[in-house]
Amino acid sequence: MQGTTSEAEDLKAVQELRGAHDRIVKELHKVVVGQDDVIEQLLIAIFARGHALLVGVPGLAKTLLIRTLADTMSLKFSRIQFTPDLMPSDITGTEVLQEDKATGRREFRFLPGPIFANIILADEINRTPPKTQAALLEAMQEIQVTAGGKRHQLEAPFFVLATQNPIEQEGTYPLPEAQQDRFMFNIKVEYPTEEEEMMVMKMTTATYKGAVERVLDGATIMRLQELVRKVPISEHVIKYAMQFSRLTRLNNPQAPDFIKQYLAWGAGPRASQFLILGAKARAVLQGRYYASGEDIRAVAHPVLRHRIIPNFSAEAEGITSDVIIDKLIASIPRAEAESLTDQRLPNVMR
Repeated sequence: MQGTTSEAEDLKAVQELRGAHDRIVKELHKVVVGQDDVIEQLLIAIFARGHALLVGVPGLAKTLLIRTLADTMSLKFSRIQFTPDLMPSDITGTEVLQEDKATGRREFRFLPGPIFANIILADEINRTPPKTQAALLEAMQEIQVTAGGKRHQLEAPFFVLATQNPIEQEGTYPLPEAQQDRFMFNIKVEYPTEEEEMMVMKMTTATYKGAVERVLDGATIMRLQELVRKVPISEHVIKYAMQFSRLTRLNNPQAPDFIKQYLAWGAGPRASQFLILGAKARAVLQGRYYASGEDIRAVAHPVLRHRIIPNFSAEAEGITSDVIIDKLIASIPRAEAESLTDQRLPNVMR
């Protein structure tokens, strides 16, 4: 009886998250035109407790989207503009010597930096040297920063949403592969369609000001993140997700010929973890309480895009990581993963 009650509560929470998803998207569209795929992937990353890297040319509303998303979720927002002279302490905070007026004693006190927020916008993260980029690593992985030998816990929920300009390479510092791997998603921000761009022109050259309403708060987000972790997933789908990582490794004898021909390096186990978590979050956002092979395929591009490294042959032929992922999706058999759609698994949308 207790298990049935717990399952009923979970299904109710799934409906709650599905409703919250629809309301958040509606609020975002008051300010941001289009970018449906980007919004969907951002929400998947957030409810899966992941960080995201948004790659797109300037002027595509990346900063506006992240700021508005923080508003709809009632989260503390902090924007850090990365520049070549930015120091790690400018992000994490620093210790200063202060005098206690009551006792006259001097002591070091920690002044928190801008990273002490819920949503961090790391704007143009590739414009700062590796030493400063690395200041984010501990925060992203451990949800804490260390200053003066002391650990300072960050407030949950905590997300780093970084932006990167793909066309301007002069004076930039490419993110090391280890740091890229910390990001759950690499989200491609594309140009708007002609209709969307027309709407942007009308909105931004007039007196229109979109006011968004708050949909969630931090405590609710953390509760819904726990729900995502509890979503059931079949072993068949887990094995299906693992194939996307394992088949990209050149030392795997089962790797397809195009992998050996076009890749210099493959994906590690973290890719499989994020494929599964992303699939669970996507399923719940769509109102389903199970993850399927379709969900794995839907998040394959943002998860793998920055984890597989094309070689010189691929670059010479114009073969990008997205093209390789398309080939990988087509080459992995789907039958076992699709058989997971077990009738015993609940679907609140039925």
